[in-house]
Amino acid sequence: MSDFQNYAPASGTKQQKKNILLIIALVIGAAYLIYSLVYWFGAASGDSSSAEQAGAAIATVLVMPHLLMTFLAVVFNALGVFMNKRGFALTGAILYAVAMVLFPAYFMFVVVEMVLSFIAFAQMKKAA
Repeated sequence: MSDFQNYAPASGTKQQKKNILLIIALVIGAAYLIYSLVYWFGAASGDSSSAEQAGAAIATVLVMPHLLMTFLAVVFNALGVFMNKRGFALTGAILYAVAMVLFPAYFMFVVVEMVLSFIAFAQMKKAA
């Protein structure tokens, strides 16, 4: 074994490993959220006719609950990663599922994060 695998901090505290699947779900979820916000708010404020702007505004209102749930899922996913808590990972996974149900046309953008979060929740150890 290499010396790096058995590394422990000098202070004597036990450092918990971060779940890589939860980190991947966090990165993908944050990237999708940033892309989606830029896309939807950019479409609503473009140089187009009033009918196109009205259509973009209606579409933005329809997708807003999906974006809100995705935002909350990313927040809870981040809390699960950085605090290493199973409950936050599970909450994030459930919120990804709710986001998928709220706007089924975009299910493909959150299904991977949802699956990764559920698997990461199952892999995390219970607190003693």
